[in-house]
This record gives sequence, structure tokens and C-alpha cells, in this order.
Amino acid sequence: MSNLIIWQQDRTPAENAVPLTQIEQWWQDLNLKQVSWQQRLIPENGEINWEAQRFDENMTLEMPQIRGITLYWHKFTFEDERSITPQKLILDPVAETLEIYPQSQSNLVIRISKLGVIYQKFELTDPLIVGKTTDKQTILLLRDKQQQLEIKIHLSSNSLKQLLNTLQAD
Repeated sequence: MSNLIIWQQDRTPAENAVPLTQIEQWWQDLNLKQVSWQQRLIPENGEINWEAQRFDENMTLEMPQIRGITLYWHKFTFEDERSITPQKLILDPVAETLEIYPQSQSNLVIRISKLGVIYQKFELTDPLIVGKTTDKQTILLLRDKQQQLEIKIHLSSNSLKQLLNTLQAD
């Protein structure tokens, strides 16, 4: 199930009204908050690498707003107002990221991410899975021999139900 909120210039005003309002609210909520600003050229295969790169920037936004379809903001301690007119906006409210595809450069995408808790990510491919259930909890053990990584997960009965429901939904 996709939670993405998408605004596109070639859609009708009726299709764009609600997404633009939701994106505008999220954008305005960034006032005086730290964000990560990443710009990437879109490769031919369309798969963008969002891993940290040299020119990525963390900054504080001031007075972010949308007027018409243009996004405006000030960088903290910088007087000039900046702006981007998008051809497409994609807001991921779960990951708290906004991707901006500028009208002026069709091969560029900008990702703005709220800074906060940064989770360490592990990717395991076909790990060994061992489980044990007691009357109070379930313990899952995931082992990846190649990475020599072991992850132990303690699940309450509610967390286990949530996991099982999630797995059955897909």
C-alpha cells in the first residue's frame, strides 16, 4: 500500500488540489527545522542513489511556503529568498521526504528530508531464521553468515500479531 502523495503539473486542478494542500502543509511545517538537502541527476535506469554524497547539505529552512505551485524558502542566516517551480512533487509522509522535480531541469531531482532520528539499516538476503515462543514473547534470531551478522528480535504478542498481519497482507 502506497502512502505517497503526488502532485504533477500535467494533472487536472481537481486531481492536484488535495495533494498540493497536503504537500504545502508539510513544507510549511519545516519552518526553523533542520533538513537534509540532496540533489541528484536522474540516471537513465531511473534508479536514484540517495546514499550520502559530498555535496549533500544539512540546513535550517526559514519561512517555507508555496505560492501558486512554486516552493519558496530562506536558508537560515541567508537573506535572499530561494524558489523552485516543480513539474512534479512526491511526498512520503512516512519517511518524511519530499522529492522535487524542477521544471527547469528535467534530469534533476531534489530530496528534502526532515532530520531527526537516523536509523541504522541492515539488509539481509535470505538469512537463517530461528524462532522461539514463550508465554510472554517471541524471540526471532536472524543470521547472515556472509556478513557475520546476528540480529535478535524480542516481540510481544501484539508485535507478533502486527508482523503476521503485515506478512499476510502482502
